[in-house]
Amino acid sequence: MTINQSGWKPTSPEANTGDVQATFTGNRALMLEEKLIFEIGDSETTGVDFADGDVSGSRLGNLTRKDPIGLPGLSEPETVRHYTRLSRQNYAIDLGLFPLGSCTMKHNPRLNEKMARLGGFSDVHPLQPVDTVQGALEVIHQLAHWLVTLTGMTSVAMSPKAGAHGELCGILAIKAALEKRGEGHRKVILVPESAHGTNPATAAFAGFSVEDIPATADGRVDTAALKARLGPDVAGVMITNPNTCGLFERDLKDISDAVHAAGGYVYCDGANFNAIVGRVRPGDLGVDAMHINLHKTFSTPHGGGGPGSGPVVFSEALTPFAPLPFVEKTGEGFRLVEEENADDHHADSFGRMVAFHGQMGMFTRALTYILSHGADGLRQVAEDAVLNANYVLRSLENTLDAPFAKSGPCMHEAIFSDENLAEGFSTIDVAKALIDEGFHPMTMYFPLVVHGAMLVEPTETESKAALDQFIGALRSVAERAKAGDPSLKTAPHFAPRARLDETLAARKPVLVWKDKAA
Repeated sequence: MTINQSGWKPTSPEANTGDVQATFTGNRALMLEEKLIFEIGDSETTGVDFADGDVSGSRLGNLTRKDPIGLPGLSEPETVRHYTRLSRQNYAIDLGLFPLGSCTMKHNPRLNEKMARLGGFSDVHPLQPVDTVQGALEVIHQLAHWLVTLTGMTSVAMSPKAGAHGELCGILAIKAALEKRGEGHRKVILVPESAHGTNPATAAFAGFSVEDIPATADGRVDTAALKARLGPDVAGVMITNPNTCGLFERDLKDISDAVHAAGGYVYCDGANFNAIVGRVRPGDLGVDAMHINLHKTFSTPHGGGGPGSGPVVFSEALTPFAPLPFVEKTGEGFRLVEEENADDHHADSFGRMVAFHGQMGMFTRALTYILSHGADGLRQVAEDAVLNANYVLRSLENTLDAPFAKSGPCMHEAIFSDENLAEGFSTIDVAKALIDEGFHPMTMYFPLVVHGAMLVEPTETESKAALDQFIGALRSVAERAKAGDPSLKTAPHFAPRARLDETLAARKPVLVWKDKAA
């Protein structure tokens, strides 16, 4: 088999293993085929011997199960092997570069994990007496201090659990502020096309009507169109900066001034704060509320069903309406402020977002990250993230269509489109072929303002060597797509599973396993 100049080998779509004969087991060396757990085990047997139990004294009464549970019985090694094999079919930041755009899949330093596992942090309980958790409260208070300092804001709510939850927190504060001054009739939130998709959903959930603001040809908010729409019915604007096209909104201060003059508030989606931390303070740009994804900027674990954390910083105008609880330092230590008090500075709080106080493990990790980097280190985080993204953009702009390449340097992410691929080939083909190259695909078809968008965010934690390998792989795949290589239409060929009908899987998922022999 020969290799052409672009470095790819044509692969038969009928045989994922190329010229190699299929194996009896379905395994390919250490890439192990793994069946469903129901197909491995037997519901009639178990890997452990149990004596027959006496259930006559059960306190379940008529709730006792009468039918077989139907779960497979496996031995311990079978169970361990099953889940270990499944984990090998997953992709993770510990395996390779994660190019998802607008997600900031950065390395999580192990120092953070060590600190989060310290006794007193890992085993703290939200119902402990306050005098027994002074250290934990100090961590929350100190992290809050740095979040306020880095953003140039006045206060912060630590309890929101994630980005969208933080958005809701900010919008509810805006709603409370409007009602306080007798302007509850303001029911319109303006959302630019380049904002994150959760922004309009959050505004609608909070009871507002959402109106789109178009983007200019260079991928930024159409400031003139936004100003023209301002009026007595507008509650505010939700704007993402840097935006989802990977560009800094240079007119944000001008936009904020116009919104404030019209009686509204400015919510900034801070999911992309990683690109400007230590360089730009959103408070200086007139922002009234902004959530911060700790997993995106301050390296706490991202995804996987684990705990999230999305603190929200507030301007002086919205601080009185921020949610409870919050940690306050007194002459005797730290206390949790958990109830509204008509005689205190939090009498206008809109209430609670969660039952307790936030995610202690995420707070500990984020503060460790901040303290270990220092002010100069955090500034370098932003600079290196922007440098890496621009390196990707300029390395590929002559291979893939880069719609905003002439709009100036990008920020934390580079955006491409499928505009110059061969007829019949699209972003999905490029993404699936990247799986064969050993990479998780970049973000696809988002933002919607770019047709066939491919959004790449390398983060600051990737070396030049790692970026060069990814760039080479993406360039190779793009050249194949431009040349019309038919094998791309059936990629991936080397993954545990071939290309799926994703539309059918989303609309008609098979959620229950049925024994075909039954």
